[in-house]
Amino acid sequence: MNIIEPVLKEHTKAMSDRVSGYVGKNPTRFKELVEVFLKGPYRITQRAVWPMGDCIKNHPDLIKPHLKQIIKKLETQGIHHSVKRNVVRLLQFIDVPKSLQGTVATICFEFLSNPKEPIAIRVFSMTVLANLSHQYPAIIPELKLMIEDQLPHQTAGFKNRAKKILKALGSS
Repeated sequence: MNIIEPVLKEHTKAMSDRVSGYVGKNPTRFKELVEVFLKGPYRITQRAVWPMGDCIKNHPDLIKPHLKQIIKKLETQGIHHSVKRNVVRLLQFIDVPKSLQGTVATICFEFLSNPKEPIAIRVFSMTVLANLSHQYPAIIPELKLMIEDQLPHQTAGFKNRAKKILKALGSS
């Protein structure tokens, strides 16, 4: 299979399942998918990130050699919301290497604090930050405060995730 062909053809769950099934746990195929994601244009990046996230959910170690490039893409000005959402989603499933934890925390705090970001990006950012708080307990007060400030005005999905995270962090 040429990974670019199904990505060019459609943006569906079936395409994502087909591509992630083809990649499986094969690092060479995953590298090809990452290259498609990084090369773009934005529509291709947007479509390639979905199966990439599914691959990482099932095989988190695949991302290790590519994580720095993927996070750099996340920092790109004007990046599409679907790309942000799927990259932050996949960050939930991995142990972020120490060398990238500060960058990831900064990005996720920016997303979480920005009321213009879609809810899914903010919720996934909240989870990534909660995961990072195990290594960096100093971020817990800021994370709690940010969540608690937003809680009364948010959607049911945000509130549900926020309450679970606050409980795990030792709050009410």
